[in-house]
Amino acid sequence: MAELCDLPAAVVASSEESSYVIKIDGYSRIKGQIQHGNYVKSTPFTVGGHDWFVEYYPNGSDTEKYEAGFISVFLALAPAGAKDVKAKFRFSLLDREGEPVASKSKNTSEHIFNSKRSSRGFSSFIKKADLEGAAHLRHDSFSIRCDVTVVKYIHRGNRITLIPPSNLHQHLGDLLLESKDGADVTFHVGEVSFLAHRSILAARSSIFRAELFGAMKEKCGSPIEISDMESDVFKSLLHFIYTDSLPVSETSSGGETRRDAVMASHLLVAADRYNIERLKLICEEKLCNLIDSNIVATTLALAEQHGSYRVKDACFEFLVSPSNLEAMMATDGYKHLKNSCPSVLRELAASFLPAELKAVKDIIMTI
Repeated sequence: MAELCDLPAAVVASSEESSYVIKIDGYSRIKGQIQHGNYVKSTPFTVGGHDWFVEYYPNGSDTEKYEAGFISVFLALAPAGAKDVKAKFRFSLLDREGEPVASKSKNTSEHIFNSKRSSRGFSSFIKKADLEGAAHLRHDSFSIRCDVTVVKYIHRGNRITLIPPSNLHQHLGDLLLESKDGADVTFHVGEVSFLAHRSILAARSSIFRAELFGAMKEKCGSPIEISDMESDVFKSLLHFIYTDSLPVSETSSGGETRRDAVMASHLLVAADRYNIERLKLICEEKLCNLIDSNIVATTLALAEQHGSYRVKDACFEFLVSPSNLEAMMATDGYKHLKNSCPSVLRELAASFLPAELKAVKDIIMTI
């Protein structure tokens, strides 16, 4: 490990699920001093009664040669000889406002940290070229947030009992999908009928509460027609309302395709319609990760129409590349974007201008 001054770690939240911000000052200097395979460590921080630190590899870790083009980040347990600690974590590049960049965030499932393997992380966290060409590197510095969750244990004499995770979502999911006990409202979506529970819908959505119990109350006993939504989208919406998660087919990490982007787009519209903010954020993150030249135009139109500024920023970042911009302009989605959201194209054009041409930007935005 290279000897260099510790990187500062500032406490953002303190609990068994804690977040820490690691600020990289002097990015170019550190990159020039630290060779491939070597790292700089952060100052230690405590989560779940254990000390941790972040290993920052400015020129990639030493596991594969191709990773020299990447920045690598690893979470490490200190001391290395500690007994088994189960934890999961997430690394996120932060934007100018200190918010995670969805397309530059990676997370893990639960892992065991111990003397045999005291560190885990991402060898290919972010391409150096992507960081250096983005606005997130300012004054030769940038920040990474590390979210750490440590699984707690209960000690009973000489026994250690693992606290099981909550299974409330499983019981509510069974109520929706299996038993349907107490269901008191029916939705007709296309040719498919769905049974549900008014109280659960009302608790999860202010719009459903108004429609089912407020002044907009639907007539009790009469099926509610949903005419402007596909049945598979409404099914996924109900699944999320009951379980706070998407069906497995919507959350698989492998082989994400255009179909996944279409489903995420439709679910974002549904989440916006029924005021389900967490679902909207999840859909935004998926769309940010699925942006390509074929769908960026329709995704940008969707973001503008539904106030999804995070998706809009991700689209703008993708279109900084001239080749991506030219490829988008050759798609049918671009024609739709021009007709439905001409103002966002003016904003896109203005974003390409340097800051000192603010007056020109203002002129473009008034055209």
